[in-house]
Amino acid sequence: MAGSLTFVTRTGAETAQLFHDLAGLRIAVFYDFPYLYEGDMEYEKEYLKVYSQSPRSFVHAVYDGDRMIGATTCIPLSDEAEEVKSPFVDAGLDPGRYFYFGESILLPPYRGRGLGHLFFDERERHARSFGDYTYACFCSVERPDDHPLRPEGYRPNDKFWEHRGYAPLDGLSSQFEWLDRGEEKPTLKKMNYWIKTL
Repeated sequence: MAGSLTFVTRTGAETAQLFHDLAGLRIAVFYDFPYLYEGDMEYEKEYLKVYSQSPRSFVHAVYDGDRMIGATTCIPLSDEAEEVKSPFVDAGLDPGRYFYFGESILLPPYRGRGLGHLFFDERERHARSFGDYTYACFCSVERPDDHPLRPEGYRPNDKFWEHRGYAPLDGLSSQFEWLDRGEEKPTLKKMNYWIKTL
């Protein structure tokens, strides 16, 4: 990894210190397939407030100079928004046993340097530090194989997640709404959950 990279960690209310940079990074990374997200800074900052309202939330960010080039987040599932928690509640699962892993994002020039593994290591370490969570979980968007904006040679992250010990949580999914690139109205997207025992 480049020597100029610096690492910043914030928890609880202090995560708000990183929201401006994190919002911009989310918009940049999620613009690409498979999310195709047409982002908005004000919406992003509002969305991220859930982290500053949770005492156990965690943001680990990487900077190259003064630019955030990567970041990862996690939060107790019980502190997440209802659309994230409700599939677990509806399935009879206790949200209090799960730590939810949010984004793990990197600008393309910095990929392949081990930062993706570092992000999972840091989140798993943080979740385990409390001693009262059984599982880590996250969700990923489902896109059809024949999606017109799917890049040639695109490879999903499934193998990477499986290598980290995660597996799909069969039958559990959420519906999230956002504006796709090039579209005029937001639409619902299916998000599938993955899980690992901590």
